Amino acid sequence: MTVSVRLRLRSKEAGDDELPFAFMLITVMASCGISPYESFKRLRHMAVLPFIKKEADEIVRQVEVMNKDPLTAMLQRAEQTESEAYGDFLRGYVSTVKSGGSVTSYLKSKLRSIFEVRAVAAARSIERLETLVEAYMAMLLVLLSVYILTAVMSSATFSSTLEISFDAQLSVYLILFVAMPLVSVFFMVFAQKVRKGTLMNLRSIYLKALPCAVISGMLLAAVVVVPGVQDTVANSIFALQTALNNALPFAPLRILSSNIVPLIVTGCLMLISLLPMFSYSRMIGLNVKAEEAMPSFLRDVSETRKTGMSPEKSIVHGANRRGYGAFSNILRRIVNQIEWGISLRKIYRDLEERLRSWPVLTNFQILIETIEVGGGSPEALELLAGYSEKIRDIEKNKRDMLKPYVILPFIWTVLMALTFTFTFYVITQLPLGYMGSSTFPIVEAQTSLFSCAIIFHSWISGFFIGKVTQGTFAAGFKYSVFLAITAMVSLLFSQNIIDLLFGAL
Repeated sequence: MTVSVRLRLRSKEAGDDELPFAFMLITVMASCGISPYESFKRLRHMAVLPFIKKEADEIVRQVEVMNKDPLTAMLQRAEQTESEAYGDFLRGYVSTVKSGGSVTSYLKSKLRSIFEVRAVAAARSIERLETLVEAYMAMLLVLLSVYILTAVMSSATFSSTLEISFDAQLSVYLILFVAMPLVSVFFMVFAQKVRKGTLMNLRSIYLKALPCAVISGMLLAAVVVVPGVQDTVANSIFALQTALNNALPFAPLRILSSNIVPLIVTGCLMLISLLPMFSYSRMIGLNVKAEEAMPSFLRDVSETRKTGMSPEKSIVHGANRRGYGAFSNILRRIVNQIEWGISLRKIYRDLEERLRSWPVLTNFQILIETIEVGGGSPEALELLAGYSEKIRDIEKNKRDMLKPYVILPFIWTVLMALTFTFTFYVITQLPLGYMGSSTFPIVEAQTSLFSCAIIFHSWISGFFIGKVTQGTFAAGFKYSVFLAITAMVSLLFSQNIIDLLFGAL
């Protein structure tokens, strides 16, 4: 697939996501007596809809620079655009105008149609995501099966019976350090194409992980390269374990010498994720609440406007309602700015700095356009509120249906840790213990290295599940922390069970 084809596909996907909001604005403007061409002129200033903004710029350029008729310009864009739905909308509008039909009725019908299609597409996307998660888990199970088969074929008993020589160590390295990370990266790329989030401008959250990543890298390098650092850390961990044994009525999981480096790796991975996790948690709480409350706010504004209040007073009245949670602070700020005489445009620019939810910002900008061009007519506000509620219901339904899949990565993390430990010791390494104690340092080194691979893979899996459930990799920082801890605890538990049963560690 060439670069130009990929760009066209991404442009088409972006355009389809933006169409409901663009159609909503054009329909609301039409209910205020504004022609779609004038609506396109206003769409040129909506940075939150980049695809529609580009199309509007082209239509306006064709009309005002090339002196073409607006209908002719729209018909030409309908033939050239990458989005089939957008092209069909333009062709239908031109046909309605030429036939003398009701433009407003056509726009409302098209808007209903696009939301019905969007609801069906959301249901299909949920099914694709469910299949994606299940396929990811199946691939991990396949890799675990390959690991077990490799371990069995490399065992001393199996090799002597079949008189074969098999390099198990290389195969395990390939499975843990190559195959598993590649599988995770592949499914993360696929999830990026299937799952679209509603949040914008998350770069600052990712950048917060960089300083901690540098510190973690330096710490790991010091443990590996600098003599005595690992021993110092080990002594501190063993001292803490002794204190816990004396303080707690039950015996905690015993930390072995082979667990020191995996514990350090777990701590470093947690260090990378903690600051972005807290930042994202604060941000997502406000934005999700805003997405849930915005349609109710628009409904209140619409109903208040029907009583004859001015649009600004209707906004103030709607903002005073209780039950908006964290979004209430934003609404109170908007009310204060309106009472100070600040224009709605400036209020919107201030809102852009505080919210990152694409639907909320788009709905608020449509509200501003409705007030500016038509005085905020009750019919236009009714349309805006009604279709905003449909968008909220679609997104909320998607999040709710994907929530149960959060438990799956914890299941496969525990399964990987237990399978690795029992297979590694019982099938391949435990028989060596009867040949002499000199083999145990090698076993400990391999256990430490392989455990680090399991923990790192579990950490990466957190970003995959964050993308699937919430639409952004930034949500994965939280899951990556818990999965890394789950992997480490599972490894400690399984190794303690081996120690209890066989006394081999």
